[in-house]
Amino acid sequence: MTHANRENSEGPRHGIGEEPEEPRVVVRDRRKIDPVTGELREQPVLEEEEAPVAGKHAGPSLGETIVDAAVEPVSDLEKQLEERTADLQRLQAEYTNYRRRVDRDREQVVNSAKAGVVGDLLPLLDDLERADQHGDLTGAFKAVADKLVASLQRAGLEPFGAEGEPFDPSVHEAVQHNTSSEVAGPTVTLVMRRGYRFGDRVLRAALVGVTDHEPGEAPPAPAPTSVPASASAEAAPESAPELDATQSGELPLDENSR
Repeated sequence: MTHANRENSEGPRHGIGEEPEEPRVVVRDRRKIDPVTGELREQPVLEEEEAPVAGKHAGPSLGETIVDAAVEPVSDLEKQLEERTADLQRLQAEYTNYRRRVDRDREQVVNSAKAGVVGDLLPLLDDLERADQHGDLTGAFKAVADKLVASLQRAGLEPFGAEGEPFDPSVHEAVQHNTSSEVAGPTVTLVMRRGYRFGDRVLRAALVGVTDHEPGEAPPAPAPTSVPASASAEAAPESAPELDATQSGELPLDENSR
């Protein structure tokens, strides 16, 4: 192949100073209204729009599903997220219940310790009460006793057992029983030892005497009144005095006439 034929086969070459030709720009007027006449243009119908590609936008045929098998309804990541969320909620609920149980147990331990200390001081309170009843609790000793009792009551100690209270076997220990028609039911009429409770716990029952109701007896029938002898003698009619024979008008009989 000669040099001329090679140049013809390879095509024209641009010179060193020549610029390559730019691609042609085609402008299509797609305006629907003609700017000159102002009339509506007829739109050309494309073949692609008239005959869409089969299967590109066609709906599912009978018996087919519209869910793509390649797309899973719930991914494994979402399942793991739901499981972790459920685990977290369960752990949070367990921890909340644990805290409540610990707080409740701690409060019970504190109350039990307080009740134990107060229970050991009950004999001292009995001595103070007896001293007050006998008039020996006076002066500075009385002031200290009042402070001690007030401190124990602020801590939760509550005395019970007073005359006139209804008898309650759960807090009263009856050591004496009487009956009377003056009470409507079992009533505490004598307190031998005061009882104490701490919160909801009964530290010691009260020793009391109980009087139960007794129906009143029927009044006795009135006894017949006896009339004194003096009154009966006055009430009886006076007997006529015995008359002498001379006063009655009869003549006395001599011995011969008898």
